[in-house]
Amino acid sequence: MNEAVFQSFFLIFTGSAVIASLAIYGRQPLLVAYIALGALIGPYGLGWVQDVHLLSEISEIGIIFLLFLLGLDLQPQSLMAALKKVTVVTLISSLLFAAAGYLIGYIFGFSPTECLIIGAAMMFSSTIIGIKLLPTTILHHRHIGEMMIGLLLMQDFLAIFVLLVLLSGEGGQIDLMQIGFTLLSLPLLILFSWAFVRWVLLKLIARFDRMGEYIFLLAIGWCMGLSELAEVVGLSREIGAFLAGITLASSPISQHIALTLKPLRDFFLIMFFFSLGAGFNLGLLPEIALASLVLGCVMLALKPVTFRFLLKRQSEKNVLAWDIGFRLGQISEFSLLIAYVAFNASLIGVLASHLIQAAAILTFLISSYIVIFNFPNPIAVKEHLRRN
Repeated sequence: MNEAVFQSFFLIFTGSAVIASLAIYGRQPLLVAYIALGALIGPYGLGWVQDVHLLSEISEIGIIFLLFLLGLDLQPQSLMAALKKVTVVTLISSLLFAAAGYLIGYIFGFSPTECLIIGAAMMFSSTIIGIKLLPTTILHHRHIGEMMIGLLLMQDFLAIFVLLVLLSGEGGQIDLMQIGFTLLSLPLLILFSWAFVRWVLLKLIARFDRMGEYIFLLAIGWCMGLSELAEVVGLSREIGAFLAGITLASSPISQHIALTLKPLRDFFLIMFFFSLGAGFNLGLLPEIALASLVLGCVMLALKPVTFRFLLKRQSEKNVLAWDIGFRLGQISEFSLLIAYVAFNASLIGVLASHLIQAAAILTFLISSYIVIFNFPNPIAVKEHLRRN
């Protein structure tokens, strides 16, 4: 077992280093390289890496750190202002994307339940892609960053509600009591995290802020601890990680913590994108190729136009509206989770599950290209677009 894990890590990171070098010379986005490597050496490719499920579970830590660092970059007052501005935009756009997904599923002959879940999976954009390609020092503290992060958070709340419905009872039946308990637990978790940071963490940080190793450990412990607590009360680890970050954002040492944890975040995100490519069954691709191509292309075209129109109606500048629209032009990693949960609950078949996965991967790839070649981002191939 130890030998297999070591060999998997060797193949993932040595392979990623090689293929990333080729991607940089070829002026290609690195995210695409990691996904392609997973498809190439995963169980449905050459078969060199077999235990994708274990790697996928490990890689979820990268998403947790991503949300934690996102929270560290946001002041609570700015977040609340952004959420107020984007609530209507999020709800209207999500309904439109869901309707489009349902219609495409119906056209290709999927059952009504499968069409509903395909539509639900289309409502969201990728937090990982969006934030990974958003320059930290340039945009996070500007209006565009606040608006985009607000949209993603509202979508995440909707995604968690959809997952609650799927997970609330046997066979995906709705358990209103469980859902009500979970919704009640969110404000209680916010209150607990705020009080714990104010009366415990900030005092520890103030007393031992010169001990870098201790601050590093304290930050990770707080992030992982609140993430697990959120999971226990029925929310998600991602929401817990974000709350852990935003409650620490007012600390003078928050930016030091963010800089310290970024390499750790990137380590796990490489595994996430690798496992995404490795987990896709290439043998089913011919059966869903046309449907996934249509679904992915419709989303890639519909999302930027919809966000641009709705944001423009809220008096946002045209350039900003297009920028946000294209950055959010893909399907979400939550869509993959919805497909997984729905398939395990026997609500959708294997073809519907792989349709959602294929469309998500397609939009991940194309959306990354669009952003990297046209908008400011940390890994742009054009020098004038590169922003860290």
